[in-house]
Amino acid sequence: MNDDTASPAAPGALVYPFEAPPAPGGTLEVAPGVHWIRMPMPYALDHINVWAIAEEDGWAVIDTGLRTDPAAAIWNEWLQRGGERSRVTRVFVTHMHPDHAGMAGWLTRTNDCRLWMTRGEYFNCRVTMADTGLEAPDDAIRFYRQAGWSNNAIDLYRARFGRFGQHVHALPASFRRLRDGEEIRIGTHIWRVITGSGHSPEHACFYCPELKLLISGDQVLPRISSNVSVYPIEPDADPMADWLASIEKFKAQVPDDVLVLPAHNDCFRGLHARLDRLASGQQRSLERLRRSLTVPKRAVDVFSTLFARPIGEAQISEMGLATGESLACLNYLMHRGEVTRELRDDGAMWYVRHCQLGPEMDP
Repeated sequence: MNDDTASPAAPGALVYPFEAPPAPGGTLEVAPGVHWIRMPMPYALDHINVWAIAEEDGWAVIDTGLRTDPAAAIWNEWLQRGGERSRVTRVFVTHMHPDHAGMAGWLTRTNDCRLWMTRGEYFNCRVTMADTGLEAPDDAIRFYRQAGWSNNAIDLYRARFGRFGQHVHALPASFRRLRDGEEIRIGTHIWRVITGSGHSPEHACFYCPELKLLISGDQVLPRISSNVSVYPIEPDADPMADWLASIEKFKAQVPDDVLVLPAHNDCFRGLHARLDRLASGQQRSLERLRRSLTVPKRAVDVFSTLFARPIGEAQISEMGLATGESLACLNYLMHRGEVTRELRDDGAMWYVRHCQLGPEMDP
């Protein structure tokens, strides 16, 4: 699933040291013992980058690809070519989304190895997979009605609900917890875990000072910005504040001279410039939103303010991402007292700048 919305990098700000990415299923050694593998995906965002790090008796894998037959075939072929390293020693997953965790359970079972994830990502993945085959709960239907969805969009959502588990192999029943700040030897080098939040609950990145590498997952991408969403399970969440704080955290803890190994697009240099652009771009979006809320609006009414392309309910997954991100921006302003909301008789939640409130609207 494409979790991202378009946001190009500033011209000239980033440097891409490799002429081309590896072909699907191919490999490129980006540093001693660190290999870039590109997995295909059947979406508009047609790939995910995963990483294999040479260990004494095999390969430590960071992220795994979507649960698909082509992904399984690529992993099997990769391991068959491995010679003395013909097995996976450990599976690290940056976060719970299917393109990252999809093959993790399969890899751990076929290689008899451990899964390493943060606690927040592991348990959120398990909870979401538990919805497989169930009907959409009333709380979720209410959530999207309050966002302004039509009956047709709600019906499309009902039809698609519970498909997360179709894209993710069942996770193992136990895992090794990753903690923010801990240092782990992977291969012949020490890697520091740095967690971020906003795009997902407790996203793990891996920084190796000696190799000057940052495996960034979806936390930092060079040409697209990660989706930051509010979901029905926690409708009053403030993930945008977490996202902006994480940008500052990574700028403070990771030097600018690293080579960034992202989950999508190409490896790049220029981490701090990219982080600055992500932060400034989000602040511009929030300012546009502030200006638009001089009259009450629902979440679906601010799509044109926040996104550079039309969002239609025929593409219900894209509409879900747009709704989640719109609510993340609205909640951010609401939690800071800039915006208030009112649930009206039409079942929708209407948002307006605080200074526009009339006596009939309760802040």
